[in-house]
Amino acid sequence: MVEIKTEENLLAMRETGRVVAQALAAVREKAAPGVTLGELDRAAREVLAGAGAGSPFLDYHPEWAPVPFPAVVCLSVNDAIVHGVPDGTRLADGDLVSADCGAVLGGWVGDSAVSFTVGAARPADTRLIDTAYEALEAGIAAARVGNRIGDIAHAVGRVCRRAGYGIPDGLGGHGVGRSMHEGPDIPNEGRPGRGMQLRHGMVLAIEPMLIGGGRDDHYTAADGWTIRTLDGSRAAHAEHTVAVTDEGPRILTAL
Repeated sequence: MVEIKTEENLLAMRETGRVVAQALAAVREKAAPGVTLGELDRAAREVLAGAGAGSPFLDYHPEWAPVPFPAVVCLSVNDAIVHGVPDGTRLADGDLVSADCGAVLGGWVGDSAVSFTVGAARPADTRLIDTAYEALEAGIAAARVGNRIGDIAHAVGRVCRRAGYGIPDGLGGHGVGRSMHEGPDIPNEGRPGRGMQLRHGMVLAIEPMLIGGGRDDHYTAADGWTIRTLDGSRAAHAEHTVAVTDEGPRILTAL
């Protein structure tokens, strides 16, 4: 089911989105060589707590996961694509980090992700991250009233494939609202003009995920959560919660 949000709902979701953006900014500011992933999670928790917000990630337990997720932010490093579990791992100079965070405030959810390099960046990582954001911008630009889900998927996939990157099989975006995962599903590759038509008041999490080695396959690590590239190449992830409106796409998770 796809819930159409009112203007009042969208304004409330914008407040939630600001909290998400602030949490991700805190994670990025804290990240440095020697800092643990657990410390980054604590930085995000402090922002959520300070805003009086909850976390849709903490204790989330889908049927495919062996245990509930133990943190408020997913931290995926280097060959991890998404769902990385924060632990005592210490960041090293040159690590590529993808941070995915959500918040719940006033009954509404926000969801966003950023990718960045710790310390000195490899040129290949910079290009990968830049392309992830370019794909996100293309997907957002296609999130217009009258377009279809396939138009977003095509816009994202075209940027990724043109750059020679892989697109992880089976992973993509989704609707957002009163819960973290609502309809519709938003693939990161598809045919234009296909799928559900976009209407004013729909809210979507658009989230390109790119695999640097060019392959699409991946596997789930022993923790049951972290999804890694099969070829061991690095990955990047970028995401915003976006409202489809008659005036054009409205990003709800920007600072």
